[in-house]
Amino acid sequence: MSHFTKVRTAITDQERLVAVLRELGFREVESHARPTPLYGYQGDVRPEKAEVAVRRRHVGTASNDIGFHRTADGTFEAIISEFDRRKYNAEWLRKVARRYGRLTALAYAEANGFTVAAEETDKRTGEVRLTLRRTVF
Repeated sequence: MSHFTKVRTAITDQERLVAVLRELGFREVESHARPTPLYGYQGDVRPEKAEVAVRRRHVGTASNDIGFHRTADGTFEAIISEFDRRKYNAEWLRKVARRYGRLTALAYAEANGFTVAAEETDKRTGEVRLTLRRTVF
């Protein structure tokens, strides 16, 4: 039975989180209004629950579910098994956070009349730089 690690994030928007996970290659991501149980690699029900879940069959052979649970302050915490932390580690979570930040910035830009003038990604750090433009009359 694997141990699940919980890692706090600054992510607050559930739909955007689902979009990020799909961008990162998970074809099927479950999104629930209420927390749903996560499953271990043998199909055993775990005590951990999450509103956003990637089921083990989409994570990898001998993997457990990956989940994101909404905390009392409205942010999500990632729930990842010790086994799966080898691949879905701190660097992977930084990638999730960067993609989430990019989608959040793009949503803000669209809602406030901005267009994206340029987008650059630092190949070394993965940092994304957006240049936004708004025409004022």
